[in-house]
Amino acid sequence: MSKIYAVGDIQGCAPSLKALVKKLPAKSKVIFLGDLVNRGPDSLDTLRYLKRLQEEQRIECILGNHDLHLLAVDAGIRMTKGLDTLRPILDAPDKADLIHWLRHRPMALSNGKVLTVHAGVLPQWDLQQTIECAQEVEKALRKKSYKDFLANMYGNTPNKWSNSLKGYDRLRIITNALTRIRFCTPAGMMEFESKEGFGDGPKGYIPWFKVPKRKTKGALIYFGHWSTLGLLRQGNVIGLDTGCVWGGKLTAMEIPESGKTSKALEIIQVPGYDHPLRM
Repeated sequence: MSKIYAVGDIQGCAPSLKALVKKLPAKSKVIFLGDLVNRGPDSLDTLRYLKRLQEEQRIECILGNHDLHLLAVDAGIRMTKGLDTLRPILDAPDKADLIHWLRHRPMALSNGKVLTVHAGVLPQWDLQQTIECAQEVEKALRKKSYKDFLANMYGNTPNKWSNSLKGYDRLRIITNALTRIRFCTPAGMMEFESKEGFGDGPKGYIPWFKVPKRKTKGALIYFGHWSTLGLLRQGNVIGLDTGCVWGGKLTAMEIPESGKTSKALEIIQVPGYDHPLRM
């Protein structure tokens, strides 16, 4: 039986991506945890390569905040930023195909035992609700009117979940939870400025996966997004953003079909990009 792996943030580091795929066992399946593009040396080649692998049914890619940023820039809703490396995609002859492919990627995946997501989940969501919420955003991104969603996607409010939320407020908080969350209060109120380690959140805020009564506690969760944590194993929560774009590593870790974590799970790493701006 072929193995399944989760891979942390690529961020346009195509050479590291290709080197990692070559090291994975033959016929293995791979789930990339978002932030496929941006900041790295070759976002265009990264997207083209991932698109081909996905069409060959070898991989799947979850959307991260940088991937949504690309969609918003392409739609004319956001401007590129200083460290962005998106221009080659925007100027590419196959841009329309790449954008269409990207906006049809999932926001989260689960087999009922394991959850893969870019950033994290709100403590009020169980596994089923997480996937149902993710599908709401996926549906919005796949509509012909998807640019209307992108135009209303940005903002930090509402920052606390309620099942009664509707419209763009509901889609925005789902998107923020799945692609941006790091810290929240035990009641699930998010904040988005703190990006460092466990103890660096504002008073009263803790890492989302440390919330005592989180409803996804029984699931094995793989996530990316939080590079300052490095390779993280906290019980059944595994963080795989090991700072590839900042001179760290690109990391793959085996996903057990049983949903039970163990020290025996295989980890495969390759060197990341020697970013000229890294400290």
